[in-house]
Amino acid sequence: MAVNVVAWRHAHAMTHFTGPGDRSQSPEELSAGQKIATLLAGVKVSRPENRSTPIETGLDYETVSFTGAHNLSIEAWLIEAPASKGTILLFHGYASAKDSLIPTARAFHDLGYTTMLIDFHGSGGSGGGSTSIGYHEADDVVAAAAYARTRFPSEPLILHGASLGAVAVLRAVGPLGLEADAIIAEAPFDRMLTTVQRRFSAMKAPSFPAAQLLAFWGGRQHGFNAFDHNPMDYAREIDCPTLILLGDQDPRVRVEDGTRVHENLSGGRKLEIFEGAGHGACLKTDPKKWNDVVAELLSRAESNSSRQR
Repeated sequence: MAVNVVAWRHAHAMTHFTGPGDRSQSPEELSAGQKIATLLAGVKVSRPENRSTPIETGLDYETVSFTGAHNLSIEAWLIEAPASKGTILLFHGYASAKDSLIPTARAFHDLGYTTMLIDFHGSGGSGGGSTSIGYHEADDVVAAAAYARTRFPSEPLILHGASLGAVAVLRAVGPLGLEADAIIAEAPFDRMLTTVQRRFSAMKAPSFPAAQLLAFWGGRQHGFNAFDHNPMDYAREIDCPTLILLGDQDPRVRVEDGTRVHENLSGGRKLEIFEGAGHGACLKTDPKKWNDVVAELLSRAESNSSRQR
């Protein structure tokens, strides 16, 4: 009973955001005593806020909104490109907001693409105060795509996601059946249980049976079976061109995790591993390589979209 109570509290703390600034340090930064306290009481994750805007990188933008998961309002920044080659939707990671996507949007803009940076429900300017680690966020992806299709009906639609955002994109295109011309997924975990186990590894604590209980209660709290929330399975239903980006120094999503997702893809899959890159840091670590592999994927997306039209 006691172990289950602790697991329930952990799951709730990890997926329900607290007030501004009320946030635990990352597992790697905690002292031994702090790790013990965190293991007993759970983490604190403050509600993610946007602290910068695209203007700071020289990009004009429009703030738009639409209805996403749980009928919550979803906020996005739309950055139109002149003579746009296509529309790219960008989705952020866990405990983050759309301002984290500004450098990536700048890179896509320089390649000639219109971009839309989306706050998942619970983050930034969107409604709500919780996260389901990519499960219900997939509904936000579907809603964002519907909005983009209305605004830019004749342009290729590409989906970019980082970490949790990548998982939400894979679920949206896989089980939910969203049509996209291409996907760029950086650091997608292979299974929900795996990513929970990685958290315990970062704390240097045994994961069994705590990780299993944490996944179970987290799923129950958000109305789904967490043991079925597995991007490596979602990948089997995806046949559009998909680029998987991984960092070989990523402690959250290891190369073998992302590789399992890649192996189940079809439709022109490609895997790129960035040496020295941590979690979600491929563009920052090697901008030239990122630009080269992304440009090649976008070219394929344009070609596929033209054939379909």
